[in-house]
Amino acid sequence: MTTIRRAKFPTDSAAVLSIWGEFIANSPVNLDYQNNDLEFANFTEKYAAPKGCVLLAEKDGAIVGCVAMRQVSLVICEMKRLYVRPDARGKHLGHALSKRLIAEARASGYREMRLDVQAKSLPARKLYADLGFVPAEPVSFNPVPGASFLGLHL
Repeated sequence: MTTIRRAKFPTDSAAVLSIWGEFIANSPVNLDYQNNDLEFANFTEKYAAPKGCVLLAEKDGAIVGCVAMRQVSLVICEMKRLYVRPDARGKHLGHALSKRLIAEARASGYREMRLDVQAKSLPARKLYADLGFVPAEPVSFNPVPGASFLGLHL
């Protein structure tokens, strides 16, 4: 059985950085523009409770998926780094992680969640549409041609 839980810092720091590294390595586009080294060096500041969080999906003691939330403004948060490892795909884990993050965002007092998605990420685009995300103004920089910004009113 797969469980979804909040990451605990510093206990889960290495696991979070490991799966985020895998996410970046497996991206269909180059993500160097995100300045990941700097973000990873200070990631707990940006993703710490109460205004941020990292959710981990765990099965048999192994991390198989993740998603994160960071504060953009008092009322807007951003979903980041939704990723499910290949051997855990096809079980609606991305949907479960997203739904749990949306609930976390509501509980944190946000009124809207935003995200960006690459043109080549067709399964992600379908998932976000199924969850009710619609085109929205950007909350971050993404120079990749075809990237879209989406939002969900909470």
